[in-house]
Order: sequence, then C-alpha cells, then structure tokens
Amino acid sequence: MQKFLSVFTWQKKDRAGRYEREKKVATSGTPAQRLALARNRKTHPEILYYLAQNDPDQQVREAVAQNEVMPVHVSPFLARDHSPDVRLALAARLVALLPSLSADKQSQLYAYAVQALGTLALDEVLKIRLALSSTLKDHAYAPPKVAAELARDVERDVSEPILRFCAALSDRDLLDILKSHPASWVVQAIAGRSTVSKMVSAAVINVDDIPGGKVLLRNRGAEISVETLQQIVEKAREYKDWQEPVAARPFLPFALAKELAEFVDASVRDLLMQRSDFDGAMAEEIADVFRRRLDFIRGDSKKPETVAQRVKRLAKKDELNDETITDALAVREVEFVYAALAQLSGIPDDTLKEIFEARSAKPIVAICWKAGLSMRTALSLQRDLAQVAPKNLIYPKGGTDYPMSDEELDWQLDFLGVAKK
Repeated sequence: MQKFLSVFTWQKKDRAGRYEREKKVATSGTPAQRLALARNRKTHPEILYYLAQNDPDQQVREAVAQNEVMPVHVSPFLARDHSPDVRLALAARLVALLPSLSADKQSQLYAYAVQALGTLALDEVLKIRLALSSTLKDHAYAPPKVAAELARDVERDVSEPILRFCAALSDRDLLDILKSHPASWVVQAIAGRSTVSKMVSAAVINVDDIPGGKVLLRNRGAEISVETLQQIVEKAREYKDWQEPVAARPFLPFALAKELAEFVDASVRDLLMQRSDFDGAMAEEIADVFRRRLDFIRGDSKKPETVAQRVKRLAKKDELNDETITDALAVREVEFVYAALAQLSGIPDDTLKEIFEARSAKPIVAICWKAGLSMRTALSLQRDLAQVAPKNLIYPKGGTDYPMSDEELDWQLDFLGVAKK
C-alpha cells in the first residue's frame, strides 16, 4: 500500500512538473519548441488554449487547430484568426469532430463547434468557404445553421453543392431561398435534390423558371401534389418544355392527362397514349380529344348555321357541356363560348362580356357554377378567355372541386345582380 501511494504521489508531482515545463515553453520557448508542444497530443488543454490565443507564430496556431486534442472551446477564437491557413485547418478539424459532438447536440462543446463553423461559413476567403461546402454537402452531421449560411453564399461554387446535395438544409430554408427570386441555377439545384417535398415542389413551380420546372418534373425523388400538377399542366400551355416531362411523370392523374392532350403536339399525345398506367380505354379517350376538336371545327350540321343556332341545337341534344365549351375555347371560338355560357347560365351575352373583361376570378367562377360547369372549365375560362393574371387564378380544390362555398358563390352572383342558382 505504501508503495502504491508513493507511485501515485510521484505521478502527481510529475504531471505538475510537466505542466510547469509546458507553461515555460509556451511563454518563452523557441519557435521549434512551441511547435512541438502544439503538435503533441499529450500537451495539457490549457496550454493548447494559451498557444491558440497568444502565440505569434502562425505555424504554432495552425498546429493547435490540427491537434486531435484541441480544446473545442477555443475554436470560436481560432475561427477569427488572421491567418487563412489557421482557419482552414480549424475547419477540417471541426468537420472531423462533428460525428462525436453531434451525439449530444445540447452540449456546450457542440455549441462552440457550430459557432466556429458559422463564422467560417461567412469567411471572406473563398477557399475556406469552398472547403466547408465541398465537405459538408455530403456530411451526415452537417449543422443545419451552417448549411443555411453556405446555401445563401453569393458564390455559386459554394452554395450550389449545398443546395443540391446537403440533407441538413431544411424545407424552411429552401422555401425562403425560392421566395427571393433566385437565379435559374439555384432553382435547378433545389429541384434536383434527391428528395423534394410537396411544399418545395410547389414553390419551385411558382418561381416560373422553365429549366428548374423541367428538372423537377424529371426528378423521381420529387413529391408533387395533385394541385401542383394541375398548375403545371396549366402552365405547360405556355411552357412547352414542360409538356414532355409532365406527360411522362409517374402517377399523373388521368383527368390531367386528358387536359394536357388538349393542347400538346402529336409526339406528346403519343407519349400519353403509350403510358403503361393507362389502359386501352383511357388511351382511346385521349385520342378522342383530338377528334372532338376536329369535329367542332367542321361542325356536324348539314347546313350552315349561326352561332346562336348552333348553341340551341347542341342544347336541345344536351351536348352543351364542359367538353363542348373547352373545345370551342381551344380553337378560339370566343363568340360560341359566350353564347353557350349565356344559354347555360341565363345571363345575357353583353353582361357576360363585361364581367369577363373585368378579369376578376371570383365572379367568373360563380358564373360557371351557375351554368353547371366543372371547376376545371372555370379555370380554363379564367385563364384563356378572361386572361386573369396567373397569381390571381382560382384553382380547383383537390384538382376537381369548387374551392368556394355555395354561400360565397351565391354572394358573388347577388353582387353581380344575377339571379342565384
């Protein structure tokens, strides 16, 4: 027992002596001695801390940053070191430490590391930000706050890898970035992520970036809601580059495929008809859209007839419906559309034209509801006849239903001085 106590006492004195020797070297040793001290894994943490804060030699401070036993609480200080090489060495060390520190994200050490990485993410030296971005883009333990900083970097080489690959980047950050009218490459990077949520997909489409939307539609990891697909199909009338990828999109509702078939060219129509998830009857229905358009243009009366006569004839045959009106709209038979709406709603042509020329979505939706037309037809009339601004369009609820209540629709009709439904 006495021997054990003697050894313990000797070890204690030796540690105390070593600490004093390290302290002396740190304060008055030669550059070579201080560098050796900074590199030694057995150096006391307090001595490393002192060297990081006070040593005038860049190589010494860099060696502290690279030391595996570097005290993490000195990292916020080193992140502001005037030497880029010290800051770069610190970045590499902190990234290597993240897996062990992330085990307890509530710890003070993790907070120190994230604080330092956040400072480095804003570093004025590009190569430091590039090093962080290229390392953290695939890092499972990348701190979300640091990823968000890098994602907003003005240098494309820094931000693009984070936007495209970093799983730590939150939907909230992605949505915020998309709201700021980003460059096309930003939209494309976000649209091409391995997974894209429905909210982010909708935001990508709302930016109206044609290349970005095309990337999203081709991305099988992107979740796209029915409502967003509806908007995509509507916008595809103008954005022809979206027509082929949306036609090939998995889980495209048949109703939207039919709507797409109304305005695409033959190659996209053939792509729709060849989809494996549509049976023969569905493919035939898509082909029928084209035949109906030709029939509408030719007409089926044996003798010439006026628009009014044609409307009355079709109404008598109970063929004045959504398909007929959308066919007429597609071939720009505007007078027929107004006459058909007047017949179905009981509202005079002149009144209808005034309402549509006002380009207000809600009254148009109410008129279509009164006429017994679908909400999808109401959307087509808002966009193609009234030319309502895209941001003011009212879309079907769930892809098909009227989004306004009966009371709201009746109120609109009453406000227009039109008899309620």
